[in-house]
Amino acid sequence: MTRTVRIAAAAYPFDWLADFDAYRAKIARWVQEAADCDLLVFPEYGAMELASLGGRAVAGDLEASLHEVARHEPARDALHKELAARHGVHILAASGPAFEGPRPVNRAVLFGPQGRIGHQDKQVMTRFEREDWDVVGAPGLRVFDTAVGRLGVLICYDSEFPLLGRALAEAGAEVVLTPSCTDTVAGFNRVRIGAMARALESQCVVVQAPTVGEVDWNPAIDENRGAAAIYAPPDGLWPESGVVAEGAMDAPGWVKASVDLDLVAESRRNGRVLPFAHWGETVGVRMVD
Repeated sequence: MTRTVRIAAAAYPFDWLADFDAYRAKIARWVQEAADCDLLVFPEYGAMELASLGGRAVAGDLEASLHEVARHEPARDALHKELAARHGVHILAASGPAFEGPRPVNRAVLFGPQGRIGHQDKQVMTRFEREDWDVVGAPGLRVFDTAVGRLGVLICYDSEFPLLGRALAEAGAEVVLTPSCTDTVAGFNRVRIGAMARALESQCVVVQAPTVGEVDWNPAIDENRGAAAIYAPPDGLWPESGVVAEGAMDAPGWVKASVDLDLVAESRRNGRVLPFAHWGETVGVRMVD
């Protein structure tokens, strides 16, 4: 008996919202469209469209927009909790700012049919987040043991750091969720290459869900490039390309695929190459003359 999980990765466009009911309707529609799946993954900073609820002046201001989005966090959580229960699915909600100190973190929250499971904060901040936006990192990774597998989350830039992926894999992660928000094709490809590398070296499934499209009302999310995809290790048990499913560049919508999670353990045990098992041989490597 296989442990087959159907995964949906969103390539998500931003909308100007008249009120929270408009946001509710949009998210409900998106979840309904992927309700044939078990695990739905929304992108990094997708929650920033809620800045539009503050009006043009608030939405167009980097600092004010953070606070506007954060104030809707309870309602946003309640909405995703309701939708996960209604459809019997797991949802990684689009990340957004959360204030637990003077400066916000970038937080993605995971929901299941029984309610809120937990959250993951971004670990390593990009230059824009550090230098312009003052969104801060919150060190500490989690693995969520769920009915759809053992899940880890590496938000966007985090996927580019091998030791973060390795920590999740060693903690038992079978599927790594990588919500992303990148404003150039180069930025998208950095995350894409990082995600594929994490799938290769940890012999696991990695899901990338990006934002797409243009926004004329907020400088943090003004340009968005990407394609949703589901990756696996090209180790003989998965597609030779390492791509299980991939959408078109900048095309909004869901990319869906079914994966057998038993193949993660089989890859790590009996792939044509065993990078997960052989990782220790690279620790402490030294240069020689």
